[in-house]
Amino acid sequence: MGGESDSNRAYWKRNVRLLLVLLAVWFVAGPGLGILFVEQLNRFHIGGFPLGFWFAQQGCIWIFILIIFVYARTMARYDRELDDEKGSES
Repeated sequence: MGGESDSNRAYWKRNVRLLLVLLAVWFVAGPGLGILFVEQLNRFHIGGFPLGFWFAQQGCIWIFILIIFVYARTMARYDRELDDEKGSES
């Protein structure tokens, strides 16, 4: 019973670490690139639009979608690993 508790604790520790990393990426992408660094980014253009405007309107949406896929894929891998550990204990 103690081993299962340890594996659950390790699972949630990995989950929280992943969430913190993805939230940091979200913060840099959303408020960072779309608001805080917009003046520096506007020096560059994509398709005739300033890069700061592009990140605020389009880029952040793509980054958020990427974050969702990274989280789902990583958690699926964590789940498989936990299932394998529980299966080998039986």
